[in-house]
Amino acid sequence: MTNIQGPGIFLAQFMGNTAPFNSLDTICKWAASLGFTGVQIPSWDARCIDLQKAAESKTYADEIRGIVESAGLKITELSTHLQGQLVAVNPAYDALFDGFAPENLRGNAKARTEWAIQQLKYAAKASSNLGLNAHATFSGALLWQTVYPWPQRPAGLVETGFTELANRWLPILNVFDENGVDLCYEIHPGEDLHDGVTYEMFLDKVNHHKRACLLYDPSHFVLQCLDYKAYIDHYHERIKMFHVKDAEFNPTGKQGVYGGYQSWMERAGRFRSLGDGQVDFKAIFSKLAQYNYTGWAVMEWECAIKHPETGAAEGAPFIKEHIIRVTDKTFDDFAGTGSDEAFNKKLLGI
Repeated sequence: MTNIQGPGIFLAQFMGNTAPFNSLDTICKWAASLGFTGVQIPSWDARCIDLQKAAESKTYADEIRGIVESAGLKITELSTHLQGQLVAVNPAYDALFDGFAPENLRGNAKARTEWAIQQLKYAAKASSNLGLNAHATFSGALLWQTVYPWPQRPAGLVETGFTELANRWLPILNVFDENGVDLCYEIHPGEDLHDGVTYEMFLDKVNHHKRACLLYDPSHFVLQCLDYKAYIDHYHERIKMFHVKDAEFNPTGKQGVYGGYQSWMERAGRFRSLGDGQVDFKAIFSKLAQYNYTGWAVMEWECAIKHPETGAAEGAPFIKEHIIRVTDKTFDDFAGTGSDEAFNKKLLGI
């Protein structure tokens, strides 16, 4: 077994227009001051990184890594959550997701998809140039508006949707493979890959591609009432990234999983700062250690109540306290009597 790395922090929710949150250099120093040892970088934020340049210039990639390391940190992974979303967008969501694309591509779904696919390919090469072995993204969605089967889904619709989704992602997965990087899908509502069943459907369509891996985030499973502990038992071989994010689900006589169109503050299911929700992190860290997860534990903060800087300050020690220093011996070794093949045969009477 190997110790989980961390604590790391996903910078996306903390970037801003004022210091220290407005540059990679200063936000890394801020994160280090709180006790974090790694940063996950949102690749769409130009204040952090120029993704294309990092893909095309090893020198530039080394400069980015140098900025992070000068703060005493490591880059855990890059993220293309926004670009991944644009790899597959149903027309029902065109206007809502257009803001994820450059302004000159808005209103042009075909060009937007081509841009997103190229962004993912840049991410593969940039990750390689940075010495990373895993990458975070979303799958996008062609079928999400049909997640509840009313009106009745036409026969073959889901099959066609997943076939098309796989056709878009297979060339990307191959580029990640060429660069030795695992592409980790965050299983998330709003994506066609939103639970274990849909992930397996996708895996079948991409011929169980070895780079089609998982970003494990239990908060999304709390909100879906999915067994997030058993999920690890099912998919631990594919889990290559870990978002440490808390959540709570408190259904009432008025609302449940669907939330009644309410804001995050008023929903039955909502994300919380670490330690303020219902996720059993002791069990999660134990399971990941048991299955020899060797990646990072990265805090993602999305709480509707607590201030983000407070959540970050509390997050580093929370993760550090949950990382298990794994054992290198068996607890009952003191009582061992030793053995050899002849002794074993004698005990068996053979």
